[in-house]
Amino acid sequence: DGMNVLFIVVDDLRPVLGCYGDKLVKSPNIDQLASQSIVFSNAYAQQAVCAPSRVSFLTGRRPDTTRLYDFYSYWRVHAGNYSTMPQYFKENGYVTLSVGKVFHPGVSSNHSDDYPYSWSVPPFHPSTEKYENDKTCRGKDGKLYANLVCPVDVAEMPSGTLPDIQSTEEAIRLLNVMKTNKQKFFLAVGYHKPHIPLRYPQEFLKLYPLENITLAPDPWVPAKLPSVAYNPWADIRQRDDVKALNVSFPYGPLPDDFQRQIRQSYYAAVSYVDMQVGLLLDALDDVGLSNSTIVVFTADHGWSLGEHGEWAKYSNFDVATRVPLMFYVPGMTTSSVSQGERVFPYLDPFSHILGLVPQGQSKKVVELVSLFSTLAELAGLQVPPVCPETSFHVALCTEGASIVQYFNASEDKMEEEKDGCDDTYRCFNEEPVAFSQYPRPADTPQWNSDKPKLKDIRIMGYSMRTIDYRYTVWVGFNPNIFHANFEDVHAGELYMVETDPNQDYNIYNNTSHGCFFKKILG
Repeated sequence: DGMNVLFIVVDDLRPVLGCYGDKLVKSPNIDQLASQSIVFSNAYAQQAVCAPSRVSFLTGRRPDTTRLYDFYSYWRVHAGNYSTMPQYFKENGYVTLSVGKVFHPGVSSNHSDDYPYSWSVPPFHPSTEKYENDKTCRGKDGKLYANLVCPVDVAEMPSGTLPDIQSTEEAIRLLNVMKTNKQKFFLAVGYHKPHIPLRYPQEFLKLYPLENITLAPDPWVPAKLPSVAYNPWADIRQRDDVKALNVSFPYGPLPDDFQRQIRQSYYAAVSYVDMQVGLLLDALDDVGLSNSTIVVFTADHGWSLGEHGEWAKYSNFDVATRVPLMFYVPGMTTSSVSQGERVFPYLDPFSHILGLVPQGQSKKVVELVSLFSTLAELAGLQVPPVCPETSFHVALCTEGASIVQYFNASEDKMEEEKDGCDDTYRCFNEEPVAFSQYPRPADTPQWNSDKPKLKDIRIMGYSMRTIDYRYTVWVGFNPNIFHANFEDVHAGELYMVETDPNQDYNIYNNTSHGCFFKKILG
């Protein structure tokens, strides 16, 4: 009869989670989900910014096919009338529901979150979302500011709540309605935090005493980083607390103590979201649907926390493109669950919790663009066909192959990644690759480098991540005809994962990289 799907997507969440080996973070509920799931430790977004990434994974097409690199076009009008993942589930008899930030709101989802194509009922947005960027952060002087670092007293907030709390309440309400109506559902829940501003209930700060917070391991701009690759974090500079620091553009480092505060608040916001996820999964147990619901947990992209002297997303580095990705499939990732058995009892992040390890872990390199075909396969629906080379005219196809074949994690251990790298310069054919890309308006950092509008894009950075390396080429791009000119290479980057896991030492200029280049063209 097919399983339900609970699809949880978190805004700007890099894998700082206990289940990903982070020793500092308190994320007991997500770790508990991981302990019943297959967890992918090398999952990557196709573009490290909200709207392009979300439209890409919800349609199963890459940004060059959705033609969305900014926030200002709707793919059905501007590229092709592509079916989405929720639309496909809806056409296959599911009630599809959207809560919070699933599609990026605005033009890129037709000011309707793609309703009615994708959703059975109009999507829910928390009423307090509109206060996100208001002056709600109390400064030391008692006045209110629009800060980046913004722990708050929830009781003082408009309506006495926060958007993610409202989204959890609505998602729980919908689970109860689905249970009562015995309807098969695809419920997508999009959490806002840890997207900036880092506005969360202030009690989460006590989980992270400032003296325990370190700087990034590499808080400097790498010597051989091409200037086109650098993102100058303009959105952060516009916050009142950052503005007051008067940091020079584009490279001026933030003071160390403020870097620590940002990192502290990012972690606190992650624990706040963990609590929301815990309440949501506890409710799935309450309605007795944990044995018949697939749960997916992921993010739209990562977020730099001072690595390479960078903040925010907007780059091709792992810190911006790598995301958590896990799938709980009853009877597949865990032994079958009996009716009424509690799989996800709520865990309080403030109590000390022993670390839970993932049920299965795959190091295979995978992409978010594979979500559509993977979820279709897991739910027992026909997997949409692979897109032809040019697919603007094809309504239903995907550019990301299903990754269900990687779910048997024991095979991973047996192979011990035998397609790993003995010889850096060998061309590989079979290894999985994740492609990401990022547009720039110029070769040097500008005020619009982070989020250039389509008409201003002059360069596209195409990036390829394998288990062994990240290779990026920045090439000329004509936005009028959506053409990338690979004969016009502005800069390149090559990082070897084994010797340079943080991607600080670009060896592009002292390496022959003909075969990497062929592969990125392929």
